[in-house]
Parts: sequence; C-alpha cells; structure tokens
Amino acid sequence: MMMHLLELLNQNQSFIELSLVLFAFVIIFLISWLIEPRRLLNGILFTAFLIMLGFWLTVIVMATKIHALRMIYVVFLMTFIVTVTLVAAFSWLFFLWNAYFVWKHEGHTLTNSLTFFTGLVLLLFWVIALLSPLSSLPNWTKTLLYCPIAIILYLLLVAYNFLVNLALYQLVPRHYHQDYLIVLGAGLSNGDTVTPLLAGRINRAIEFAQKQVAKGQSMPKLIMSGGQGNDEKIAEAQAMAEYALAHGIDPDDLLLETESKNTSQNMQFSAQVAAKDFGNNSYRAKFFSNNYHILRAALVAKSIGLKANGVGCYTRFYYLPNAIVREFAGVLLFQKKRHLVVILGITVLFMIYALLQLSSVYTFINKLVYFICLFFKKW
Repeated sequence: MMMHLLELLNQNQSFIELSLVLFAFVIIFLISWLIEPRRLLNGILFTAFLIMLGFWLTVIVMATKIHALRMIYVVFLMTFIVTVTLVAAFSWLFFLWNAYFVWKHEGHTLTNSLTFFTGLVLLLFWVIALLSPLSSLPNWTKTLLYCPIAIILYLLLVAYNFLVNLALYQLVPRHYHQDYLIVLGAGLSNGDTVTPLLAGRINRAIEFAQKQVAKGQSMPKLIMSGGQGNDEKIAEAQAMAEYALAHGIDPDDLLLETESKNTSQNMQFSAQVAAKDFGNNSYRAKFFSNNYHILRAALVAKSIGLKANGVGCYTRFYYLPNAIVREFAGVLLFQKKRHLVVILGITVLFMIYALLQLSSVYTFINKLVYFICLFFKKW
C-alpha cells in the first residue's frame, strides 16, 4: 500500500508541486488579510492567487483524457475572455449611462459628475487606441504622447486593486464583542434632520449592538461622530443622537463627538472620546459608514493608530459607481506621494526613451539588439 502511494506521488510530482504552490498562495493571502484587512497589498495577493488558481485548473483539465470536459473548459474560458474584453471596451458607456441616473436622482453637482468624467476619459482612451491618430508622427513625439496613456493604464491597475480590496473588506469578520461603535456622520437635511443615507449608518450600528447583546455580550456604547457644517443648524452628532434615542437607544449608551469636519477627524476625535470613557486605549471598536466608504475610512483609521474595522450599510445601486469613483480619488490623494513617485518615474522613462529615439544611441542599440538576436538564431 505504501509503495503504491509513493509510486503514485512520484508519477504526479509536478502536479503535487504546483498544488503546493497554490496552497502557499492561499495561506499567504489569508494570513495577510486576516491579520490586517486594511492592507492594500491584500488585493495584489488575492489577484496572484486567482491567477495561480486559473493556471492550476487549466493543468488539471488539460491533463485529463475527457474530451467533453476539455471542450467545456475551452468554451468557458473563451466566454470569460470575450466578456471581460467587451466590458472593458464599453465601460465608458456604462459610466456615461450611470452619470445620467445620478444627475436625475441627485442633481448636477461636481461630485455627482465623477462617472461622467470617467466615461469621457475611457472613451478618449479607446478612440486613441483604435484609430491610432499618432501613427504619422515621429517616433519620439509618439513616445511622449503615449506617456499619458501609460499613466492612465497605471491608474486603471490601481483602481482594479482598490476594487478588489473594497470587495474583500466587505467580508471582514464582524466579531460581536465590541466596546464602542463609531457612527461616521454625513450631511443633514434642512440643517437639523438625519438624511436617509445617515439613518442607514445609525440603523446598521443599532442592529449590530442588538445582535451583540443577543449573543450574550454587553451592550456597546455608540459614538455619534460629526461636527456642525456651515449650512447646518446643529452638529451632525446631535441630530444622530436624537435619531438613535427615538429608535430605542438608552441615553447612557450614547457618546457624542461634535468637532470633526472630515473622516480623519471623525476617527481621531472619536478615538479620544472612546479612550477617555474607557480609561485607556485597550478598547475594542467598530465604525459604521456606507459600504463604498468603509475601506477609505479604514485606511484613515489605520494611519492614526485606531484599531477598528468598518461595517458597511446598504447603498442604492445607481449611486454606487459614482461614490466608488469618489472614494478611489480619495484613496489616491491619501497616498498621493507614492503615486506621484510612480507617475514621475513613468514620465522620466518615456522622456529618456524619446531622447534616445532622437539620438544616434537609439540607432546603435537597435542594431546591437538585431545582431544579438541574429547571433542566437544562428547559434
């Protein structure tokens, strides 16, 4: 029996090694994500795992002698590739269509026009790619003009990683044993009334608190976080507290943070309120916002040392694309130094390449590469 097992493993050694590599990818991703779900590296690790999984499945299918299974797999693979290509090619149409609905329901503001501008940029990108209007220009000029396209491609890759992380962050374990639930504020209606969007955040926190109590844990305190805007009659936290009281929350379970003006201050000042009430920084906390906002809020919390993950509440589907674009822009600005370095590096490389095309060095390098390739071909 043991000899037969060893013989079987020896015959399939390559597949076993491939499976172990796939298992390693899974373990590395899970360790990184579970230890710190606010790490943007998780999206890259998860993508690497998906690529490895696809390769592993391909090896399995192609190693079988079942013709029907191979045909089904090939059809599925081609359908997937065609679908992704079509979605990418016509994504501009989706963004423009979404902009129409956002304008219809939310008004023609600059923040509500982000999907419109995104659609225009993507449309311009594909027009340039399909028509090749730069083909008649000198090579060095084309190189310089392709630099913005390369930067857009980089930003698209960053956007993809952001979307993967945003999706993964929705799955972070809840852990119903929290001391504080921080509800992030938003604008008020008529200057003193909780909006449906803000009500959704409060309701989600109340639901979480009730579920924690139902599991036999103590009632967490709700920290309502939000200052008074220029067009508001009272602080957002005050209006939020009144809403929570009207929905059955005990006044002793409410704390107010009324000074913050943005997400960073929400986190910083709420952490101070929690630490003062708890007596030290060893408390456990969750924060609550809309599902599209919790990843950026989590990155902010991480940057100030607040050990808290977010719980997202429902957002109407038509509003999600515009909101996600806004959040992506916020994350870009949050890490602007890193992205500016990469963009500057891309620009410098294209400029150097353009200068080489203008000089005799470029001709020399081309000839050198040609002769090297010719040598190896003959060899």
